[in-house]
Order: sequence, then structure tokens, then C-alpha cells
Amino acid sequence: MRKIVKIAILILFLVLPPISHAADIYKWVDKNGTAHFTDDISKVPPEYRDQVKTEAVAQGTQITQESKLFKQEELDQMLAPVALYPDDLLSQILMASTYPLEIVQADRWTKQNKNLKGDALTQALEKEDWDASVKSLVNFPDVLSKMNENLEWTQKLGDALLTQQKQVMDTIQNLREKAQKEGNLKTTEQQKVVVEQETIIIEPANPEEIYVPSYDPTVVYGGWWWPSFPPFRPFFPPPPGRFIGVGIGFAAGAAWGYAWGHCNWHGGDVDIDVNRNTNINNNINRDKYKSDMKNKGLGEGGQGRWQHDADHRKGTPYRDQTTAQKFNRGTSSDAAKSREAFRGREDQGKQDLSKGGAGQFGGGQGTGDRAAGSASSRENVQRGGRDSAFEGGQRGSEVRQQSSRGSSSRQSMSSGGGGGGRGGGGGGRR
Repeated sequence: MRKIVKIAILILFLVLPPISHAADIYKWVDKNGTAHFTDDISKVPPEYRDQVKTEAVAQGTQITQESKLFKQEELDQMLAPVALYPDDLLSQILMASTYPLEIVQADRWTKQNKNLKGDALTQALEKEDWDASVKSLVNFPDVLSKMNENLEWTQKLGDALLTQQKQVMDTIQNLREKAQKEGNLKTTEQQKVVVEQETIIIEPANPEEIYVPSYDPTVVYGGWWWPSFPPFRPFFPPPPGRFIGVGIGFAAGAAWGYAWGHCNWHGGDVDIDVNRNTNINNNINRDKYKSDMKNKGLGEGGQGRWQHDADHRKGTPYRDQTTAQKFNRGTSSDAAKSREAFRGREDQGKQDLSKGGAGQFGGGQGTGDRAAGSASSRENVQRGGRDSAFEGGQRGSEVRQQSSRGSSSRQSMSSGGGGGGRGGGGGGRR
């Protein structure tokens, strides 16, 4: 009888489909508080092996994780360097930060095509499949370069916008209010500061020339209120001995025709209008963008509240599974593809860095082309050294590696130029 039972059990085991069994998933948290998961312990960085937690997760199921929100002190810290930027430029930076891989690609492309202007620049940009917000920043090559160099910050900013958009907008207004109360935010020859119903709006004094301000966020807002979360250093520090500088002026050129975003402070979000800036560039095929948005369910007529386009994410993992699911990128297969795309690329990343593909702050080590291209900007704002509190972390290097793999046919960055801005006058792409 027992023999018959054993045979029956064996038959059932062979006939029935395999039961999903548990697999070990290793979890660790990096120095920036970001949680990571892997099913291969060898992929956990050595410095985090001691804190690894093992979680049994059924194979074929997703790893669920609640959306991790940024604390207010973290939002103040990351937004302090850009909160005083003109509204239109700030809105472009906010939207573009959600597409870090395209930031890397656009920065490299800009250096390789630094001599393109006017219609030629428009025609070239129309061939690229980047989001319009990323294309608009080609008008500000120094800003684009800094966002690439500081990808860890860029990704955090994008993560915050995707999950806490209203809090991001409110934080910017709170920072502006602090700067204004300190007497450090006012109308100048370069900008207009307007207060409407307690909302502080910053506009260029001349629409044809947009200045990127230069200020020290540790001083301009008054005494810093989060000692454990000091503000990130600015892209363009003021001259030695000062905490506010004139900044860098950029002419509103052809690429600025893609600047469709604007800050909706009362609604607590960023709005877009594809028909903006037609006076700057009327050669953009705006109907193409309107149609693309409509087909993706991102709005009718290219107007309304900005919505993140996950297609422009290009495989860059979201901060957590909840955000990934929100943008239909949360399936187990998509997550696995993203993880696989970034695995085992450390050596390739080092090679890319040695070729000048990703400059760094923090020790005076920068790429030759970037140093040369930004010389005029550094000269005019008299900034010294290349040090910064922005650090290129693990996620930033992963994005650069992904970009390098996706652009193997591109020319080496060693021949690129850069920059393009000049203090006190025009200098952006026309």
C-alpha cells in the first residue's frame, strides 16, 4: 500500500506544474538611503555586505516596496542650489531631471555639436528622440554639463518631482521667501522678482537673455536650519569673498524654443504648452509632439499639466517599485531587464570615465574637454577649483554606463568642446 502511495505522489509531482518556490533576494541600503535588491549576493558592493538582509520572495513575483518619500530636510538640501533660478529655466530642469539618461546623451551631443546654431541646430535636435525639456537645456550647455556631472543629484531631483511634486514646488517657494526676507532676492538688471498673492515669481529682465544666478545657498537663505543636511553646493559658485554673483547670461537661442514648461505655483505643479516660444523658434514640428502626447495619453493639444513620459526614461530604474508601477514599468520582467542592464559594468564605466565621458567634482579631476569648454564661464564668475558637495554615486555611474552602451557608435568625447555661457552677457546657442 505504501509503495502505491509513493508511486502516486511521484506521478503527481511529475504531472502537475512546478509550484513557485522561494528564492533569496538580498537587500541593502546605500549611503544615500536608497534600497537595492538583487538575487545574486556577488552583486552587492563589498562595503554593504555586512548589512545585507535576505528576503524570501516567490519566484515569478514582484519585489514590492512602498514608495520612499524624501524628508523635508532632504528636499531643502537638494533644491537650495536651484530655487532662485528663473521660473522658466527651473521648470525645464525639474522635468528634464526625470530623464537622467537623456541628460547624459544631450550633454555629450552638445559638446560634439557646439558650433550648431539657428536652423541647423533645430534640424539636428529634431532628429534626436529626447524629451523637449532636455532639448531646451542645450541652450544652457553649462547647466546641462553640471546636471550630467552630478547625476546623483539630478536623479534625486527627478525622483522627488515624480512622487512629491507639490511639496517640491512648495519647498521652492519657501526657500525664495527666506532669501527675500534676508534681502538676497530682488529685482536686478538681470532678473525681475514679482510677488503675486504671496507667490514669488522670478523672470529674466530681458526675455532675450536669461541669466543663471550665482549664489551660495549656505548664506543666501540666512542661517541654515538643517545642520545634518547642509545644502548642496551651487553649479556656479559666486566670486571668492562674496555669496551672490552676477551669474552667467545665455541668449535665448533656437533650443530654447523647446522650453514649453512653466511653473504653476498655485496648482503646485509644472504645466506645459507646446505653443510657447514660437517667437524664438517657429521651425519645430510642434504638431508631431502634440500627436505623440495624445497617442500616449499625456494630454490633448500639447497643453495642461505636465505628465512624465516613461518612454524617455530609457530603462533607467525608478527609485522604488511603487513609482515604477505608477508609470507601467513595475512588472517583474521590466525590473529584471533594468537590473540586468546595469550589472557587471564597473570596468566599462571606468573605461568611459578615462575617456572623458563623465567628469567629476571633488578632487580637481575633470575631463579635458569639459575643463576647456567651461573656461569662459569659470573665468567670469571667478570660481575656483572643481570641488562640489554633489557626488556621483552608484546610480549616477549606472546611468552613464547605460548611455555608453547605447551610444557605442558615437564619436569619442575627447574631441568635444563645451560651455558656451559668459558672465554679464549673451553666450548661449542662437
